[in-house]
Amino acid sequence: MAKVVVNVMPKTEILDPQGQAIVGALGRLGFEGISDVRQGKRFELDIDGDIDDDKLAEIAESLLANTVIEDWSISREDA
Repeated sequence: MAKVVVNVMPKTEILDPQGQAIVGALGRLGFEGISDVRQGKRFELDIDGDIDDDKLAEIAESLLANTVIEDWSISREDA
């Protein structure tokens, strides 16, 4: 069985209010030196069969990411 990881992040030009809230909270908690945080999503897919990169891209673009405001990347963690 193989594991595929799809990471989804807001595009750099998109405001990330959740990330900004985290930056503010870190400062209030005394963690200095952190100027930006981007909040994203990680999906782990356990693959039983053979799925090619084109099919994985279709899954990421049609279901896991909103491609208008998010970028995505795929990595394989084969056992």
